[in-house]
Amino acid sequence: MLDMLDGEMLTLAAMMLVTGAAGGVIAGMLGVGGGIVIVPVLDLVLSSLGIDSDIRMHVTVATSLATIIPTAISSSRAHEAKGAVDHDQLKRWGIAIFLGAIAGVILASRASGDTLSAVFGIVALLVAIKMLLPLEGKHIAEAVPGGAGGQLIPFAIGGISSMMGIGGGTLSVPVMTLFNFPIHRAVGTAALFGLLISAPATIAFIATGWNVEGLPPGSLGYVNLIGLAIIAPVSYLTAPLGARIAHALSKRQLSLMFGLFLTVVAVRMLLRAFG
Repeated sequence: MLDMLDGEMLTLAAMMLVTGAAGGVIAGMLGVGGGIVIVPVLDLVLSSLGIDSDIRMHVTVATSLATIIPTAISSSRAHEAKGAVDHDQLKRWGIAIFLGAIAGVILASRASGDTLSAVFGIVALLVAIKMLLPLEGKHIAEAVPGGAGGQLIPFAIGGISSMMGIGGGTLSVPVMTLFNFPIHRAVGTAALFGLLISAPATIAFIATGWNVEGLPPGSLGYVNLIGLAIIAPVSYLTAPLGARIAHALSKRQLSLMFGLFLTVVAVRMLLRAFG
């Protein structure tokens, strides 16, 4: 029995290491914080451990957001070194994204696991379609809208991202490119948005999950510290590799890779929600 348990723990640790490495590379390459990889994989891992489906997605989303904090720091530093972070855009959207992230956690804590999976799948599929279409040079406006109305966009990005357990790049990259933002600069700026989403959302998920029953061992609220301890350092170390890959690709290549990856992830999560 002990040998079986050791084997299961080694398998779980190996899965977490692979998840962290893949999440880090994709975080640096696409500015997505790694959550777009970590969420579906962690959902599978926790399902294999028999965690109740009513709370499994909440634990997955919260743990993913916690792992994004160091990854976002590593990725944004790499992009900053290449001059790809737009600090003016950060000032325009930062506060609204931060507040949206907190609002998203409040909504997520009251939603079912299947609802969170459906939100993840639908949004990821819409973004994938946008990135796969040959829309280079096509914009809905020549600049990001300003004023109070323009703040609804980053607020929504922060809210939906925290409900999905992602760092914000999945939404902010395609949205910014629709407003005539160069994709490499959008990716670099999105890495910092990931920090503004993941840090407050992680704290909020710890608070909202504090007295919830049936959580996996080693959980602090909805955040699983075991998953965090394994995934976070690996993703932190591999994020700069992803950033180097991003700057070696053309705009179209980066868009196609982003779109294809999101399509696979979206289909998986929609099957989980409606299957």
